[in-house]
Amino acid sequence: MATIELTTDNFKETIGAKDGKGTVIVDFWAPWCAPCRGFAPTFEAASEKHPDISFAKVNTEEQQELAGAFNIRSIPTLMVFREQIIIYAEAGALPASAFDQLIDQVKALDMDQVRADIAAQAN
Repeated sequence: MATIELTTDNFKETIGAKDGKGTVIVDFWAPWCAPCRGFAPTFEAASEKHPDISFAKVNTEEQQELAGAFNIRSIPTLMVFREQIIIYAEAGALPASAFDQLIDQVKALDMDQVRADIAAQAN
């Protein structure tokens, strides 16, 4: 599956795709960032391997407003949205095996439990 170039214009549409029930993995990166460029092939390979997940990239140089909205301070930063909820956000490139494990964990999450945990924390 092709990686989506995420911008302020298509962000809400992308995160809310699949009737808000989808999973989107976002890579915040910049062209000058060597670790970002090193992680890019791993990210692309995962996007091919997992067609049921949307993979998106945010160029922090071009999309400073979007990067600022998520308080991105280090790149690369990976952020995972599932059913429009941020369930993972961490700076640093992952080796392919760790990225595959993260994707497996994301798929295995009980989203009813996640929503219940969020509701409990809000009270």
